[in-house]
Amino acid sequence: MSTTSDFQRMLRGADLRVTAPRLAVLAAVHDHPHSDTDSILARVRRTLGAVSHQAVYDVLRALTTAGLIRRIQPMGSVARYETRVGDNHHHLVCRSCGAIVDVDCSVGEAPCLTAADDNGFVLDEAEVIYWGLCPECAQRTLP
Repeated sequence: MSTTSDFQRMLRGADLRVTAPRLAVLAAVHDHPHSDTDSILARVRRTLGAVSHQAVYDVLRALTTAGLIRRIQPMGSVARYETRVGDNHHHLVCRSCGAIVDVDCSVGEAPCLTAADDNGFVLDEAEVIYWGLCPECAQRTLP
């Protein structure tokens, strides 16, 4: 469980100033992984009161650029954010309700998958999204 002092250390370690909006966004994303911007904004407003959309967008961009959070955007979905970074994990996405769950690397070591032809690229990450129905949605579809 991360605390405010953990988030302060993370920000300082990334050479970012410690500000109330940055701390609130980090806490919101940490406590609710795979949240979209509107959900993060609502949580930050509950913590800080008035804060603009633009301020939250700016913080999300700064934290993503610094590598403190990861932005994912499954096909057909808005961007979502998580604090689990640097481990090249993947995601399970429910086609019915949109739930997103982390799944560890499919083979073991980054980049997890080997491209048939890397075209000269130096690969360091593979992004895989598994699609299907979550247990609750699958249960509802059974006769």
